[in-house]
Amino acid sequence: MTKKMVKVGLAALIAAPLALVGCSTASEDPTAAGGTGEGGSGNSGGETIAVVTHGTPGDAFWDVVKSGAEQAGDDLGVTVTYQGDGDPVEQSQLIQAAVASDIDGLIVSMSNPDGVRGAVEAAVAAGVPVITINSGLEQSQEFGAQTHVGQSEFIAGQGAGEQLGEAGVTNLVCIVHEAGNTGLEDRCAGAADTLGGTVSNVQVDVANVADAQNTIESQLLSDESIDGVLTLNPGIAVAAAQAIESSGSAAQLATFDVSEDVLELVQDGSIIFAVDQQPYAQGYVPVSLLTLQARNGDVVGGGHPIYSGPGFITQENAAQVAEFAENGTR
Repeated sequence: MTKKMVKVGLAALIAAPLALVGCSTASEDPTAAGGTGEGGSGNSGGETIAVVTHGTPGDAFWDVVKSGAEQAGDDLGVTVTYQGDGDPVEQSQLIQAAVASDIDGLIVSMSNPDGVRGAVEAAVAAGVPVITINSGLEQSQEFGAQTHVGQSEFIAGQGAGEQLGEAGVTNLVCIVHEAGNTGLEDRCAGAADTLGGTVSNVQVDVANVADAQNTIESQLLSDESIDGVLTLNPGIAVAAAQAIESSGSAAQLATFDVSEDVLELVQDGSIIFAVDQQPYAQGYVPVSLLTLQARNGDVVGGGHPIYSGPGFITQENAAQVAEFAENGTR
């Protein structure tokens, strides 16, 4: 699927529920929505959609996902609640509590699919429409979700590996920032599949960026043949850039996911590219799909994924994307 096709497809999916709202009666007019409550968006249509992710509070990536979901709720007059926990046991409990609160739809990320499988399947069995996002694409249909909004992490990793190989990288370290996250492991595996060189995974903790920087710097100092670093998180990318500079390494840096800091580093050449899976769309699109289903009975996806990425941000297009990052939507 080309980038143009993805953009057109997402635009059509978002436009459909907006058009539906535009044809609603006065009592359903989203402009009559009340004030927003803590952790959720305003509501004029009566629907409630719960978003339960594995994101930790304060994570810049998941803040963008949350913003997308809540903006969709505001646009469509739907109450959107958002909660996140990286522990699959805790996340499962959040899913169970959401289902028990009589929701009209559930959006869930699955970084540890086996860990949340029981909760997701129980939601489906209870008749709650489920859409998975971000992580768990391969298990989404099996668990009963209607579709998945995100990217194939392995395919995205393959694309990253190809570009790094073309840049001359032959000895790559892939920095995994969440233990047990199968999507991150798939990214590294995809890169290893296409790089044409050596790929070694290095584990760090996203909750301790300073320690992650030290770990990356130690790797570079202990092996001068490392000529490439691939990070999988924008905060870790910034730490890796600092580690490369402080170690005096000539390693080239690439990353998954974007932030204002990452875009600045792409523009000045410190990062050669960033893989963008468009987290705002991962929040916005599933809310619009579940709203369309609640109001018109439409079920989109047919069990197959809706790809929000990968896209590749380089020096050529980073300035354009940076304009949206300033608004907190990229």
